[in-house]
Parts: sequence; C-alpha cells; structure tokens
Amino acid sequence: MSKLTDVPKRILIGRALRSDKLGETFLPKRIALPVFASDPLSSVAYAPGEVLLVLSVAGVTAYNFSPWIAVAVVVLMFTVVASYRQNVHAYPSGGGDYEVATTNLGPKAGLTVASALLVDYVLTVAVSISSGIENLGSAVPFIVEHKTLCAIAVIVLLTLMNLRGVKESGKLFAIPTYVFVAGVFVLIAWGVVRGVFLGDTMKAPTADYSIHAEQGGLAGFALVFLLLRAFSSGCAALTGVEAISNGVPAFRKPKSKNAATTLALMGGLAVTMFCGIIGLALATGVRMAENPAKDLLDHGTPVGSGYTQNPVISQVAEAVFGKGSLLFVVLAAATALVLFLAANTAYNGFPLLGSILAQDRYLPRQLHTRGDRLAFSNGIVLLAGAAAVLVYLYGADSTRLIQLYIVGVFVSFTLSQIGMVRHWNRHLVTEQDPAKRRRMHRSRAINTFGAFFTGLVLVVVLLTKFTHGAWVALLGMVIFYVTMSAIRRHYDNVADEIAVDDSPADDVVRPSRVHSIVLVSKVHKPTLRALNYAKLMRSDTLEAVSVDVDQADTKALRQEWERHGIDVPLKVLASPYREVTRPFIDHVKSLRRESPRDVVSVYIPEYVVGRWYEHLLHNQSALRLKGRLLFTPGVMVTSVPWQLDSSDAARVRARKRAEWNAPGAVRRGPVAQPKKEKAATKR
Repeated sequence: MSKLTDVPKRILIGRALRSDKLGETFLPKRIALPVFASDPLSSVAYAPGEVLLVLSVAGVTAYNFSPWIAVAVVVLMFTVVASYRQNVHAYPSGGGDYEVATTNLGPKAGLTVASALLVDYVLTVAVSISSGIENLGSAVPFIVEHKTLCAIAVIVLLTLMNLRGVKESGKLFAIPTYVFVAGVFVLIAWGVVRGVFLGDTMKAPTADYSIHAEQGGLAGFALVFLLLRAFSSGCAALTGVEAISNGVPAFRKPKSKNAATTLALMGGLAVTMFCGIIGLALATGVRMAENPAKDLLDHGTPVGSGYTQNPVISQVAEAVFGKGSLLFVVLAAATALVLFLAANTAYNGFPLLGSILAQDRYLPRQLHTRGDRLAFSNGIVLLAGAAAVLVYLYGADSTRLIQLYIVGVFVSFTLSQIGMVRHWNRHLVTEQDPAKRRRMHRSRAINTFGAFFTGLVLVVVLLTKFTHGAWVALLGMVIFYVTMSAIRRHYDNVADEIAVDDSPADDVVRPSRVHSIVLVSKVHKPTLRALNYAKLMRSDTLEAVSVDVDQADTKALRQEWERHGIDVPLKVLASPYREVTRPFIDHVKSLRRESPRDVVSVYIPEYVVGRWYEHLLHNQSALRLKGRLLFTPGVMVTSVPWQLDSSDAARVRARKRAEWNAPGAVRRGPVAQPKKEKAATKR
C-alpha cells in the first residue's frame, strides 16, 4: 500500500524537500504579487458587475451613481492598504490581523478575527472559482451545464498545485495574472483612445436592452439604502488585501519592506482596473439585472430563461475589442484563469493562519506541521474540502455566494485597525525619540481613520446583506469560534492533567511492586517466548493466566503445562459466558484494588503476519483486550511478537520499498559540488 500511494504522490506533488531547504521557497516581489494579490486583482472581473446588479433594481438611471460608488471604494482601498502597511512593519511574524488583535485587544478578539478570516478564506475559494466557471461557461456550454462538477474539479486541481509548494505554485500563477492585468490595462487604454480621440461609438451587446425597474422612483432613505448596498457589493474588490499581512514570512528579506511595497503595488493596480471597468461599462451601455430573464427587456419583451447574462468585463471587452477578436479571446481566457487562480490567495492565507492557530492550541496540532513540499499540506486539504462543500451546496452560483462574502474580512479589518491604534498608544507612552514619535503619531492617525472607515463599512455590510445571506457567514464564524474555543479548552485541560506537581504524587512515585501476567491460550512457541521475556523483567510476582472458555481445551492446557514442567504458576479464570476479555479485566482490577500502589504488567503473545487477510484470522482477542486495558489505570501492556513464515515475505517487500524510489524522488544526473568542497578535494 505504501508503494501504491507513493507513486501518484511523487508524480503529482514532487519529491520531498528537506527542512533546511525552506529558505529556497521564499518569494521575490514579482512572484509574491500574483501569489498573495491575485484575489483583489481578479475581483475587477465581478465587483463592477455586482455594483450594477444592485443599482439595476432602480432602473438604468441609477447607473449614474456608479462613479461615486467607485470613488468610495477607491478611498476605502487606499485607506486599508495604508493601514496594512503599518501592520506589516509592526508585526512581520505572519500572524497578521490575528496577532494584532490578540496582542492588543485580548485572546477573544484574536479568536474572533481568526474565525472571520477562516470563513472569508473558504468563501474566497468558492466565489473565485464559481465566478471563473461562469466566465468560462459563456464560451463553453458544457461548463455551464455541469458547473458544480467543473468547479469542484478546479478546486482539486488547485489543491494539487499548492501541495507542490508555494514557490512552484507562484511561478505557475504569475503568467496568467500578469497577462490578465496587462489585458485589462490594454482594454482601458484602447477604450479611451477609441472613445476620446477617435470618436468611435462602442456598444456593449446589452446596450439596446432596457431594464424593468423593480422599485422605480426611489428617493430618500430607500435610495440611500440601495446605494449603500451597491457600495457593500463593490467592496468585494478589497477581499484578500489582508493576505499579504498574514504572509509576510513567505517574502524574501527584507520581508516587511517587500510586503509593504507589494501592498502598495496591489492597491494601485486594483483601483485603476476597477475604476476603468466601471467607466467603460457606462460608456458602452452595459445593462445588468439581478433577474435577467424577467427584468432585462429586448424592445419591451423579457429576454427569457434561455438568455445567459455575461459578466461586465466580458461585455466591455466585446464592445472595445470586437467579438471574437484575438485580444477579446486572450482577455476572456486570462479572466477565467485568473479567477481560478485568485483562490490561491486563500490557499496561502488559510494554511498559514491555521498553523499559527494550531501552535496556539486553537486547532489540531496536525495543522502546524509542513508537508513533503514544505507547504502546510493539512491546512490546504482542509480548505479545499470546506470550499468544495460550499460550492456543492450553492450550486457554484457566484451571485448567491457573494452575498456571504466580505462580512468576515471587514470584521478582521476593523478589529485589526483598533488593535493597531492601541499598539501605537502603548509605544507612545515609552518612546522618547521625537522623530520616532512623529512617525508613530502619523501611523496612529492612519490606523484610526482605517478603523473608523472599515467599522462603518462593516455596519453597512451587515445592514444591507444580512437577509441576503450574510447571516450564513456569521453562523460560520460562530461555529469556528466555538470549535476553536473547545479545542483550546481540551488542550489546556490535558496540559494541566499531565503537568508534574511540585510535591510527589502517586503517579510519579516509584511503584512498590510489579505484578506480571502472561496471557496464555495454549503451550506453544509464542507463549514460551512471552514467559521467558517476562522473567527477564524481574517482577515481584509472575503468573500465567488463561480463561476457561472451553473445558476440554483448559484441561489439555493444564496437562501440557505440567508435562513441560513450566515453573510459572498457571491461573485459570472461570468464564461462564465464554468471554475472554471481561474475566481477565476483572482479575487485573482485583489486583489493583488489593494493592493500589502496585503496577500490573500484562504480556500478550501476538502473531506477526505478512498478508492483509491474515490479520482477520489472528490477534482479534488480543486487540480487544489491549483496547480495554488502556483505560485501566496502573496497567502496562506489552506485546510479545512471534513472526510467522508469511512475515518473511512482508519483510522482503518492505526492503524492496525502502530501496525503491518513486518517479521524481531522486534528482537525476550529476550533482555539482559546492565550490568549497571542490577546493577541499583538490587539496
């Protein structure tokens, strides 16, 4: 079985890396940008569309508010980026929002942030991949018909890519991300040239359609509420910004400086593309509706259920480049691909945060360790499983999934910025250097404004999206919070229970005596080996115990015992119900009751077999007995193995497995000597 699993593992994931190779996996800025910023960069493929979808409730005239919403999103983006640049300098260890909140606001606030981020990372994978499937489905009908299955298949593929390691997956993701960014900038530039300088008329495929306003003539509070809801949908462009703060340890040195530079570059690119798409959507007359089959009208007639509403970026590209042109096809393919790869932001953030939480005993310890490729493999698999379940439950529908989105990320934004304000307040009390105090005052002002703005947006998001699905995200946060709290309590209780007391307790005091018991069924070689081994332990008392399940077998055992002249007393336990386990357990417990300070050591002869089906035929009673004895205080259990002939074949197979190397497990070709070793060899 080991060989069967090792072959596909090495082919799909690659050869294992030594721990001292961890430094080689650190990322330069050109790779870190697509790895950690692919989510906010790719959000321009769906965030503008979400703004127009919400505004369409009030009709086409409400689209005139979209530039102002875009301005508000830009201000928020720059605020968050500026705030997180303070974070990465102050907390470069990779804890990000969780570390900031825990250090400055307390463990409960830190756990709240961690719960919010874990939910948001799962949603990032689900939303990005579902949106990518929808973009690709506009060109490939098969994908639309089977979009849930296709989305889960993409999750599996991304999981395998990330299991190969952060650096390798980053190289794979860099090209499509940069192609997408370049394609969007070419789209914006060519659209400006055609519209402003050449005077061309560019029309989106939906430009001649009209929208049936579900709630026409909105004014006052209703209009404000609609605009706030559109703004909260546009805030999807900010998801993933926190991933750079959480991933500082993955950068090359100087880590904080490189992370801050990457943050600024990501913010500039994201807001430029977002505003450009919004502007071109208005210029080309894009029409979007939440229920296009009914509310999108072609010459006064609903387009019907057979109509497929393409994303905003796809419609703008068709108007600017022309349907079927090379640039249109390249941008469409890059958009779909980068949306798939946007999930990589979560694949890097979730496992790293999970490792930190596991180290703090809020998650199982298995999430703290790195896998063969120095990636946090268990966290990657856990994230993929949770996202696949969410995609299946929501049918890979990005419009439904996005309603759950951004609640968690703004919870973490707000608490993190409040924590940074307290961080600067604490340091200002002790800092005397005027120059450093001026920098701290400036940083505190940035974080204060960030906390106020993100807190305000959080309230808006909760008010406008709660009934549209945000309650599911809040429920997920509560589940994560309660689960992690329970795990921490369990680990703390275990630590208290096994801690060594200052004064000697019964558990650490040397036992007064040791009673050794050898379980006997027949007089054969395994039994004799167990008896001889037990004698070597020099116990205070030694006895052989058999359970009387069959009187004829018990009588034969007594005769054989006497005939061989075995000098160990044989005790036979009565078993009126033909059980082996219960009478033996009762006998051991009786010894413990008589002498609580004594230890009972049980030796069980066991067969070692070489074939899987032989395990079904042997050692079943021994397994049940060991399982029961493990719950009996003051009892030690020792297995005395006896290798059957079939175990030789298993040993040969094991030796062959040890000598065999899976494809990719060994580097082929000559290995160059380091210069120092070459010089030493010559001397």
